[in-house]
Amino acid sequence: MSSLEIVRLINHEDSTIAAAVARALPQIARTIDAVVAGVRHGGRLIYVGAGTSGRLGALDASEIQPTFNTDPRTVQYIMAGGPKALAASTEASEDDVELAIAEMKKRKPGKHDIVLGIATSGRTPFTIAAVEYGRNRGARTIALTCNRNSPLERAAHFAIVTEVGAEVLAGSSRMKAGTAHKMVLNMISTGAMTRLGYVYGNLMVNVWTKNQKLVQRAIRIVEQATGADHETAANTLEAAGNRTPVAVVMLAAGATRAQAAAALKKSKGHVRQAIAIART
Repeated sequence: MSSLEIVRLINHEDSTIAAAVARALPQIARTIDAVVAGVRHGGRLIYVGAGTSGRLGALDASEIQPTFNTDPRTVQYIMAGGPKALAASTEASEDDVELAIAEMKKRKPGKHDIVLGIATSGRTPFTIAAVEYGRNRGARTIALTCNRNSPLERAAHFAIVTEVGAEVLAGSSRMKAGTAHKMVLNMISTGAMTRLGYVYGNLMVNVWTKNQKLVQRAIRIVEQATGADHETAANTLEAAGNRTPVAVVMLAAGATRAQAAAALKKSKGHVRQAIAIART
């Protein structure tokens, strides 16, 4: 095959992924509801996986805090082989049941936690053991796989199954399976954070302001959320201590910084509710 023929073939196969994810939307929505209910009571979302699956969980977990400015404990990951496995191959670790249990013991899962095991095949011993441990300790458990009726699905309370079919490169689950699971994890975390109020309209109103690029992004977000001009948005963001949701509530509700901060605390960070609170 020529290079163009190869990419056409891969692209054709990739075009089927969204449809496979679409068939699992009810289970994805059910997962979002479970995460929202758990986090509202102080629970955590804990991704577990090995290899590509573990790296996808780690990627999504690591991006939640800068995107939504959440507590870093809210979304976590457990990777077979530990952090070093993010950049190096440690295939043997996916069979290490004892390590999975040891990692779960450190987290002390409970009834408000959600343990989401990711495994394309649904047969990874590390992931199955972690999910079983979480379920036995009262956590809500979910399997994310590409195969129906797998051991991982049977270990969890319910499963999200994205049946993407055979890979272009046979057995290379970093391809269609990995893309499908990246899409699902994006939906779960974004959907849950939206339901929890960390999103206003379609804006990242809790975005970090850790560098100048992000400060400028925050100013644009305040402009879009409130209709303020650039100068007013910039000045209000500065007056808010560079805390984007505080600036949005200040302008949207005509509130002081203290009033906006108090409203956000009362609403547990839910921006739309905080605006309503500050207005009254």
